[in-house]
Amino acid sequence: MPHDAASTLIIRPVPPFRLDLTVWALRRRTHNAIDRWDGTTYRRVIVVGDRSREVEVRQAGSTATPRLIVKAAPALRTHSERQKVRSAVERLLGTRVDLRDWYRTAEDDPRLEPLAVRFRGMKPPQLLTVFETLLNAFACQQLSLVVGLELLNRLAVMCDVRRGTGVRSHYGFPTPNDVVRHRAADYRAIGFSRQKVDALLTLAQRIHDGTIAVEGLACYTDAEVSARLLELRGVGRWTAEYVLLRGLGRLHVFPGDDVGAQKSLARWIGRRAPLDYAGVSKAVAKWQPYAGMVYFHLLLDRLSKAGVLESAA
Repeated sequence: MPHDAASTLIIRPVPPFRLDLTVWALRRRTHNAIDRWDGTTYRRVIVVGDRSREVEVRQAGSTATPRLIVKAAPALRTHSERQKVRSAVERLLGTRVDLRDWYRTAEDDPRLEPLAVRFRGMKPPQLLTVFETLLNAFACQQLSLVVGLELLNRLAVMCDVRRGTGVRSHYGFPTPNDVVRHRAADYRAIGFSRQKVDALLTLAQRIHDGTIAVEGLACYTDAEVSARLLELRGVGRWTAEYVLLRGLGRLHVFPGDDVGAQKSLARWIGRRAPLDYAGVSKAVAKWQPYAGMVYFHLLLDRLSKAGVLESAA
């Protein structure tokens, strides 16, 4: 990123904070091409104003006294654009979330404390929009996370929200307006099933037309959010809870139908038998209102065991 083409912002997260752990909780797998990480720097293409911009984030200072150096290129032209970039980074990386009560909860629990200490500084990330969260859920329904993320990578390339050219191109997540420009056959050609295409195109078209406004769901209760989401094509209980946690930051939500999370939770608490939805709810009840933090920590634990988080092992 050329220095003379970039604007620089400084963000001071609520401590403790570790950029590496937070980015991994956001990106989930190594081949996520939208949320990128090279070991020191987080990068993502976002649309600000009328232009796509490459945003990169590095951490300076310690876990206890963190400071984020944020650069955006091309340079930000107005105060409004600077605020939009700041808000996007704060949302994606959870920098304003105060977790003091979470750490106090963990200190009083002999099972939870080692996990919280091991991944101290991870903040709960949120995807940039509810629309993005829903499309993440659609892509991953009934598929592995690896396959779901590959579908999202292809979606980003097809919708062509990018910075750079040729091999230096990087792609951002498409908006509803970007999605409705393509035909159903185009999405099926890159691997989306007919049902997933119906769900994503119907959602994008209704947002584009103004008949629904999913970005306003933050002001509603969990039950109200779920009720509204369940009216949408392709949305079931898992998707609604996924949106509550990853799209709206409801940290008491542990998506109970998440098969991978069910297995991780069962192993962690020493259960040989699989957990169902009711079993998950019962198991995490003692850690409320932070069941979602358990979910994110178990994700990092899986990534660490897979060799992705050597520094956290």
